[in-house]
Amino acid sequence: MTLTDLRYLIALAHERHFGRAAEKCHVSQPTLSVAIKKVEDELGVQLFERSATEVKITSTGQRIVAQAEKVLMEAAQIPEIAAAGKDPLSGPLRLGVIYTIAPYLLPRLIPRVHKLAPRMPLIIHENYTTRLLEALKRGELDVIVLSLPFDEAGVVAQPVYDEPFRVLMPATHPWTALEHIDPDKLADDQLLLLGAGNCFRDQVLEVCPHCRSVSGLQRTLEGSSLETIRHMVATGLGVTVLPSTAADDLPAQNALVAVRPFSDPEPSRRVVLAWRVTYPRSGAIDVLRTAILESELPGVRPIGRAVPLELA
Repeated sequence: MTLTDLRYLIALAHERHFGRAAEKCHVSQPTLSVAIKKVEDELGVQLFERSATEVKITSTGQRIVAQAEKVLMEAAQIPEIAAAGKDPLSGPLRLGVIYTIAPYLLPRLIPRVHKLAPRMPLIIHENYTTRLLEALKRGELDVIVLSLPFDEAGVVAQPVYDEPFRVLMPATHPWTALEHIDPDKLADDQLLLLGAGNCFRDQVLEVCPHCRSVSGLQRTLEGSSLETIRHMVATGLGVTVLPSTAADDLPAQNALVAVRPFSDPEPSRRVVLAWRVTYPRSGAIDVLRTAILESELPGVRPIGRAVPLELA
């Protein structure tokens, strides 16, 4: 049994289809099928149930695939440890960022990372929190940027900044006469939210518990992204809540919208860097954190100071 065989097992377990698994592994379907059968014969157990329409993994197969993922993740540490011993700032960094942070952080972050570590290109992946954490634990990502809360064994979280929330409204909205918006007022208007399953949607509903009521939710509309929601507000459709990085610069760019802060205590989210406890390139993490803190993101409150970077 080889590491390549384990990769084939994992791919088939995820794809549940021989053709797609083979394509993901960049091999022919017969090659993958023979390798899977070889492993089953060697172990003396059936790992997958095959039919003309689908592939199902057996209970024993699930346990073996879970162990295979751990083996591959540990094996991947070997070249990373060697590279870290030479230069932690040399070689790609696989960075995951949640959807509600990426569009506003990355344009400011990337030039600073390039300046601090020009030999460390970023391979960037956007996704939801749960999927980024899964990819991180599988060793597919090195570090991720997301907001609390989350709790994962074997993952280190380092706070970077607190980001206050803002209310975005049409420029002609009556609330523009107010200096601050009380969270309970959100239930009085048509509130635009992200779709179910997005952590920022849940954070907004925590800001305004009354918006969870049936009548309140009936007055909400959903958008697929914060950018889509910003455009919907500009048309006069309703109001929304945005993180400050997505809101504070908007009025200067679009005369159709206005931004107001919340009344105290101001709701916010804590943004963190997260990585596996075994990840060896601590210098790369330091560069990333320093670059974020130097990005001058609108409205955020940095936590701690940038790390002096002598290696860069």
